[in-house]
Amino acid sequence: MTLAIMQPYLFPYIGYFQLMHAADRFVVYDDVNYIKQGWVNRNRILVGEEPYLFTMPLAEASSFAPIDQLILHATMYPKWRGKFLSTLRQAYARAPYRDSVVGVVEAVLPTGTARLREVLLSGLQQVQAYIGANSVLIPTSRPFGNDHLNGADRVLDICKHELADTYVNAIGGKALYDKAAFKAEGIDLFFLHSRPMQYAQGKQNFVPNLSILDVMMWNPPEQIKEWLAEYDLE
Repeated sequence: MTLAIMQPYLFPYIGYFQLMHAADRFVVYDDVNYIKQGWVNRNRILVGEEPYLFTMPLAEASSFAPIDQLILHATMYPKWRGKFLSTLRQAYARAPYRDSVVGVVEAVLPTGTARLREVLLSGLQQVQAYIGANSVLIPTSRPFGNDHLNGADRVLDICKHELADTYVNAIGGKALYDKAAFKAEGIDLFFLHSRPMQYAQGKQNFVPNLSILDVMMWNPPEQIKEWLAEYDLE
């Protein structure tokens, strides 16, 4: 059984969904600390010819608070939601799948305040459903009861709880995890490297690694599902 673990992000780039696709079960790592200026509650879309960073406002967001304890800002979030949906509609006015994708976003973003983890989890689930992907999501890492462990020790403990014999990590984890250490515990470790991809964005110069929303705006779900397998394991 192949397992992957990752913090939940707001409409992450396609590489995140490739990691989900590579695993039989995917743990949403939501009881780790929130990192300001990270990708948990923000991402990028195209507005005109340039990447545009959008950030979902949180109440008293601290880098020392676990992700699953944060909530959306009671007054700023509803205003942001309306503005963000309007920006999406205008920025992707010529995109062939705009209306369907805006519908997905409307379903994910609540009209009032809510817990951040619920919104992020809904985003992953709704995008998976739209694409037709079928990885099994374990919605929270809290029940594993091992938040006293750190780094590779905690990952290995989760793998053992899930009876995994293979663990797949994003390529950025090569500096953090050692294959020999995992092998000593009976677990094969692989790192996922996304292959270069390009698609028409209604403009001249392609901008890579934007939110999955950009991919969805310009491509049919069947094509996106095929791209989920466009990676190599090292």
